[in-house]
Amino acid sequence: MRVLIQRVASANVIVDGKITGEIGPGLLLLVGVTHTDTEAVEDRMADKIVKLRIFSDEQGLMNRSVLDVGGALLAVSQFTLYADAKKGNRPSYTDAARPEQASPAFDRFVAKLAVRIGKAVPTGVFGADMKVSLVNDGPVTIWLDSETL
Repeated sequence: MRVLIQRVASANVIVDGKITGEIGPGLLLLVGVTHTDTEAVEDRMADKIVKLRIFSDEQGLMNRSVLDVGGALLAVSQFTLYADAKKGNRPSYTDAARPEQASPAFDRFVAKLAVRIGKAVPTGVFGADMKVSLVNDGPVTIWLDSETL
């Protein structure tokens, strides 16, 4: 699993002209699933994300997690995080899980995040053409790959 995390002042995702998910301050999560992901990987990534100390404390140091600040999460599936552009100019996506595996894995991951933060986690629509807007706060952008956690 790969997750690109962006600390945001606000973010939303639009599908077919309608907002399907939107948050104020918190984290926008762009989530890619690969073939070898397991529920243990989903658990590890969810724990890491909600405990990641990337929000400022009173001294301006990044010492607080999304849990500590009561922030929100917005999760958007993004198979292109598994793009391989080593050969030629057209990326290959063979490392991305097929939709029949990735969709339920993404849904489980979102449910695990919701349990950990104690509130719903809005999303886009799996497989849809989505328009994602965000106001990056900091900017703070973190890359997590389950292979290196």
